[in-house]
Amino acid sequence: MVEELPSLPRLHLVQGVRNPAVAEVRDRLERLGLLGVCGSEVDHAFFSPELDVAVRQFQQDRGIMIDGIVGPATFRQLEEARWNLGDRIVSYSFGHMTAGDDIANLQRQLNTLGFDAGRVDGVFGPDTDQALREFQRNVGLEVDGTCGPEVWRALDRLSRTVKGGAAAALRSEHHHAMARTGVADKVVVIDPGHGGDDYGDVAHRLAESIVADDLCRRIEGRLAAIGTQVLVTRPRTHDMTEPIDETTRAAFANSTGADLVVSLHTDSEPTGVARGIATYYFGNPHDESMMGRRFAELVQHEIVRRTDLVDCRTHGKTWDLLRLTRMPAVRIEFGYLSNSSDAERLADADFRDVVSEAVAIAVVRFFAPGGEN
Repeated sequence: MVEELPSLPRLHLVQGVRNPAVAEVRDRLERLGLLGVCGSEVDHAFFSPELDVAVRQFQQDRGIMIDGIVGPATFRQLEEARWNLGDRIVSYSFGHMTAGDDIANLQRQLNTLGFDAGRVDGVFGPDTDQALREFQRNVGLEVDGTCGPEVWRALDRLSRTVKGGAAAALRSEHHHAMARTGVADKVVVIDPGHGGDDYGDVAHRLAESIVADDLCRRIEGRLAAIGTQVLVTRPRTHDMTEPIDETTRAAFANSTGADLVVSLHTDSEPTGVARGIATYYFGNPHDESMMGRRFAELVQHEIVRRTDLVDCRTHGKTWDLLRLTRMPAVRIEFGYLSNSSDAERLADADFRDVVSEAVAIAVVRFFAPGGEN
């Protein structure tokens, strides 16, 4: 579990509101250089249009939903962005992992120096802990897994002489090459979206949970038939009024030692104009899951070539399920239930069969022995 502030679940700040918490958001964006410093004559508790622009810019930079709303996810990212390496002493704590930009910086430096801290996700997990201890051992420091003044000084000294390198990318390619032995020995976690009873498509009585459950069943059947072990993040009997958050679903995938996570979703928006298929993998301005991106591109290609869904391409995001899983993870948005064209297709069982086949084929290609995908 990633460390969170206790009051975040109730936070929901949008343009036009006046709330004391807005002043805190404004201050953090000013410190990040995304908002000009305001004088005393400005109402710091008012969510102004200028603040809305700054929030959206921050969301885009951080790879989260760009909606101008400061809710739990955005505020948590603002909290993480405030930390620079050297501001605090950090270490690994099982079940309550610390997150922040200082940790992302630590991971980048360790990877550059050849110590495998995993992906640069800003979360102090077991990979970062192991890499830090190995670094301490190699430079003659006490091996306690604590990133404090001695580690900062050693990193600063060595980072002046070691620049660049692609050790993390090479390790990722190697791990995937070793995993390309076919799908029969693989564990795939399928994560069906659970939008509850919010029917994005009233005419066909379709909700995200209904579409995702059906796609999950079809994909699971195809993969199980060729020897893949398939696990599902929630049972079909799960009470939709109590959704399972992304952190819990990521923890489930990690605990199973899965080789791949496939998250199934549909989208919705108020105008009804947006439509098309898009896939998402972990990615931010500093790092990305290369294998996640590769699988996302495979899925996108297989679905687009078999259907007439608009190609909305692949995108890097830092949503928790993509960020916290230790294996490649991809979120597929199969279309917009708020769009009549997409909804009509998703209501068709034959169409759902086609896209399920496309996902299964992408999984097979991803793990196919040798050669290119």
